[in-house]
Amino acid sequence: MEVNKLILGDNLEILKTIESDTIDLIYLDPPFFSNRNYEVIWGDKGEIRSFEDRWAGGIDHYIAWLKERVEQMHRILKPTGSIFLHCDWHADAYIRTGILDKIFGEQNFRGEIIWLRANAHNDAKKKLAVLTDTIWYYSKGKDCTYNPIYVPLSEEYTTEAYRHEDEKGKYRLVVLTGPRVNPNDQEWRGYHPKNIRRSWSVPKEVVNRLVGEEEAKKMSINERLDLLFENGFIEFSKNRTPNYKRYLELSNEKGLLLGNLWNDIKNLQGTDRERIGYPTQKPEKLLERIINCASNEGDIVLDPFVGGGTTIAVADKLNRKWIGIDQSVQAVKVTELRLEKHGDLYRSPFTVYLHKYDYDTLRFGNAFEFESWIVHQFGGLSNTKQRGDFGLDGKMPDNTPIQVKQSDNIGRNVIDNFLSAVKRADKNLYDKNIAEQKPIGYIIAFSFGKGAVQEVARLKLEENIVIRLITVEEIVPISKKPTIRVEVTELGKNEKGIREIQFAAFGESEAGIEFYSWDFNYNKENGFKADMMLDKEGKQIVKFKAGGTYNVAVKVVDNDGLESVEHIRLKVNGTVKWG
Repeated sequence: MEVNKLILGDNLEILKTIESDTIDLIYLDPPFFSNRNYEVIWGDKGEIRSFEDRWAGGIDHYIAWLKERVEQMHRILKPTGSIFLHCDWHADAYIRTGILDKIFGEQNFRGEIIWLRANAHNDAKKKLAVLTDTIWYYSKGKDCTYNPIYVPLSEEYTTEAYRHEDEKGKYRLVVLTGPRVNPNDQEWRGYHPKNIRRSWSVPKEVVNRLVGEEEAKKMSINERLDLLFENGFIEFSKNRTPNYKRYLELSNEKGLLLGNLWNDIKNLQGTDRERIGYPTQKPEKLLERIINCASNEGDIVLDPFVGGGTTIAVADKLNRKWIGIDQSVQAVKVTELRLEKHGDLYRSPFTVYLHKYDYDTLRFGNAFEFESWIVHQFGGLSNTKQRGDFGLDGKMPDNTPIQVKQSDNIGRNVIDNFLSAVKRADKNLYDKNIAEQKPIGYIIAFSFGKGAVQEVARLKLEENIVIRLITVEEIVPISKKPTIRVEVTELGKNEKGIREIQFAAFGESEAGIEFYSWDFNYNKENGFKADMMLDKEGKQIVKFKAGGTYNVAVKVVDNDGLESVEHIRLKVNGTVKWG
C-alpha cells in the first residue's frame, strides 16, 4: 500500500478505498460538537462544506456522520491496531456509547485519557470551567501494540522519594523481599523472609556492576547480599529488617509510569514556536506520546482529519509511515509546508494528492516519472525498463500496451510508430485484440493533432484496428497554477541603520487565492522553508540590517491547492534595492 501521502478530499470516500487490516494506529481530532461557527478555522470551501454537512441536524446527525467514518477506520485497522479519538465534553459520552462501544466493543476499551489543556480563566467565577479534553483509546483486538508510558522523575518526586543521603549521594530504601515464600531461601544476618511469608528479592543492577554479569550468575543469594552489605548498599531498620539503598545517581528508573491523567503537556500558547496559526493546533508532545505508546518504527499512522498537520509531522519524525486526509486545501498545503520546512529530519519522500494538477508541472517535469505516474493513474502498470521496451511505457491489466507522450499536438508519425511497436511487442495479443474488436493499445498525451486523429479514424474504419487516444485531462483534472507579483516598499530606518521593509504579494487564479507563505532566508538548493506558513492577506513587514543581501520568497496557494513561488533578492546598503 502506498504510504506517506497527503490526500485532499472527503475522508469517508477515501477511507473506503484503503484495504482492510493495513493500518497500525489511527488518531483523529474531528470537529467538536460545539455548534459554533468558530469551528470553521481555515474558511475554505472544503471545510465549510464539511461543516454544513455535520450541522444538517442535531447530536443524532453528528453521531451518525462520525459513526460511518469510524466504521471504516475499524475495518482498516490491523488486529493489533488502536484508535485514539479526541473530543470534548459536548459529545464525549455519545461518542463512547453510540460509536466506539458499538463498533470496537466494550471489551476493547483501553482507557479514557484526560488531557488537562488549560488553566481556569474568569469564566470559572460563574461556573465550573472545562479545562480538559477526552481522548478515547480503543484497540481492535486483545493483543494490541502497547508500549508503557514513562514520564521523567519530577523534582518533587525525587525530593520526596530520595530523602536519605550519605557520602554516595541521595537514596531511597527499597525492601529486599518479594511476594510468596521460596523454600530455598536461607537466613541472612539474623533475618529470614519466610517469617513474614515472603522471599528474598535482590536487585541485580548493582551486583552486576560490582562483579560483572557472568560472575554474578554464579553467586548465591546470600553471597549477593554480603556483597551489597560490604559495599554500603544495605541498611538495617530499627527492627533489623534489611533494606536496599537505591541511589538516585545509580538508579536505572525509566521514570514514573503514567496513567490516564495527562497534566504534564501544556496546550500551545501564542508565543510557542510550534504555532502555525491554526487555532485548535495540538502540541507535538501530545502526539509523540500517543504514537510512541501504540505503534513502533515502520508502522503506519493514519490521521483522517489532518487539520494543522501535527500528527503527520510527528509520525514522520518518529520514523513511522503515514497517511493524512483532509477536506481543506489549506490543511493539506500547510501540512506540506511543515514537512518541507524540516525536510532534513525526514527520511522518506511524500506525495500530495489534490483535486487538480498543475499543467506546467506535468508537462515539463521529469519525463520518466511522469510516464510512470500517468500510467498508474490510468489504471495500468508502468514499464520499469527504459530500454528494450519498443518505445512502450506500460500496459493495462490485460497486457494491452500503453504509450505516453509528454507533449501537445501529437502528429500522425506517432500513430505509425506505435502501431509498428505494438505488433513487434506481442503479435498474438495484437491479432487477438483486432479479432475481438478491442483496442490494440492506448496513447496518452496532452493533446492530439488533426493528422493523428484522422489516422486513428482511418485505421478503425478501413482495417478494423482500434487505437485509443487519451488526453491527460481525461485521466486527471488539470488547471493552471496561480500567478503572483510582489511589491516591495521601504518604510524607513532607525538610528542603528535597520531598515523596515514591507512586502505585498498579489496572487491571481481562476480558482481563487487561499493563502500566502513566506521564506525570509530562501535558498534555492534547499527549497522553500516557510518562516510564515499562513498569511491570508499577503503582506509582511520585516526588519533587515544594513550591509547585507537577503533572499526572500513568497508562495501563493489557490483553492485547487496549486501554487507558485516568487523570489526577491534584496540588497540593503546605503539604499535598498530589490529585483
